[in-house]
Amino acid sequence: MSKITCQVLVVGLGPVGATLSALLADLGVEVLAIDKSSDVYPLPRAGHFDHEIMRVFQQLGIAEAILSHTRVATGYEFRNAKGEVLFGIGSDGTLASSGWAPSYMFNQPGMERVLRDKLVRTSSVRLQMNAEFKSLETSARGVQVTVSAQTGEFVVDTQYVVGCDGAWSPVREALGIKLVDLHFDEPWLVVDALPKPGCRLPTINLQICDPARPTTCLPLGPGRHRWEFMMRPGETSEQVLEDSFIQKLLAPWNADVEIDRKAVYRFHGLIAEQWRKGRVLIAGDAAHQTPPFAGQGMCAGIRDASNLAWKLASVLKGDAAADILDTYQVEREPNVRSYIELAIAMGRVVCTLDPEIARKRDEEMLRARAAGKQAIPLMAPPPLMGRAVLASTSASGEPFPQPIQGRGEETVRLDDILGPGPWLISRTMPKDLCGVRVTAVTIDDRRLELFRATLDEWLSGHNAEAVFVRPDRYVFGVGLPANLIEAWRRTLSSDNHTRAETMTPIIS
Repeated sequence: MSKITCQVLVVGLGPVGATLSALLADLGVEVLAIDKSSDVYPLPRAGHFDHEIMRVFQQLGIAEAILSHTRVATGYEFRNAKGEVLFGIGSDGTLASSGWAPSYMFNQPGMERVLRDKLVRTSSVRLQMNAEFKSLETSARGVQVTVSAQTGEFVVDTQYVVGCDGAWSPVREALGIKLVDLHFDEPWLVVDALPKPGCRLPTINLQICDPARPTTCLPLGPGRHRWEFMMRPGETSEQVLEDSFIQKLLAPWNADVEIDRKAVYRFHGLIAEQWRKGRVLIAGDAAHQTPPFAGQGMCAGIRDASNLAWKLASVLKGDAAADILDTYQVEREPNVRSYIELAIAMGRVVCTLDPEIARKRDEEMLRARAAGKQAIPLMAPPPLMGRAVLASTSASGEPFPQPIQGRGEETVRLDDILGPGPWLISRTMPKDLCGVRVTAVTIDDRRLELFRATLDEWLSGHNAEAVFVRPDRYVFGVGLPANLIEAWRRTLSSDNHTRAETMTPIIS
């Protein structure tokens, strides 16, 4: 049996696996990525991502190419059967703190093609299509994975495996990891369509909270539209997938469209109990699944990839001990859980079939809206916690903002100036970087001229001399530059008894 050697095997080349592969490769890691399909899946599945995800695409150098497959989301409203707005999230065109629009609707096949093309151009990534994960064996030195391909089976000898292989993850199953049910499970019909010339459809995202037929209406990427219809008790998949049934559902929308895809999904909330077993990890839908109402399913998976890539690269380069990988689930699960809980809360509003309960819901939500309150609380996800952030300092565990400035016709973004990271942005340069790999700059550096005032204001607002920003653009901590360098060095070290979070205060 033939053998392939790599540093990381990525199983699954959807958006999460492709993003992880690209991030790892850009950090100098040798990656083999396998997928059981022959090419990018030709039909859309996810439909939304947010500004944090666009920042990851920016890091990969593909943001502008991705933009051609998107449209900026301009609003999200929950309406009752009468058309009254129960709850809404607007957009005034202001950029988010990451330097991008808050939300984007997109065409997934186009976005995935951009990612796939990026991988094809990257020498440290090998792609093996029509290849299916079969089994694995772990040892102290690495992992041996058996893969089935069209030409027969082969073995991959690798140091780490990441299963980005979807909701039915064979990698997760091979590890014997169970899923925790968050108690939301509803069947929905999803219809993707291509509007014909002159067809006028809503330009904002809508949830129609009609107990007769809860419905979602979404303008996706350019030239595409989606409806999602909740199935009522007694309806079967075969029944709702009939063209005549779908045409009746679309009739109230006066939608002159060509149906591109129709499928029945069960919307549910699940989280895997364990995201790492030794040298094998899982990410994306393999690790967690959410109802779609908050638009955070793919976003969560790409955040997984961003969190995991720099940690794996640091371990493989010898910059960090392997136990830094223990922080992956510690940091990501609370964030994922908060978004799933929000999606479930939204889903419970939408998925109300009892007319009397719906009437009372409408009254309460309209009353809250009239009082200027949000009927569905929108709380920011918790900051990252654990040993890979300085929990005792201001802004630690939060995304570091990305200022942008115009220079002629050019838009300049901070991340593009500073590169991959980590970064130390300081008023003064420390005398010794202690062998730490870091881009260290002072705010007086000529490269930061356009951003000097913004960075100075941010540091002053946090009463800090310096900020240390991780490669995934999250704040490690603020304080004195020399102390931040030492705290980062000790965080990455194998000394399990000295954690950054238990060190003496570093601001004084």
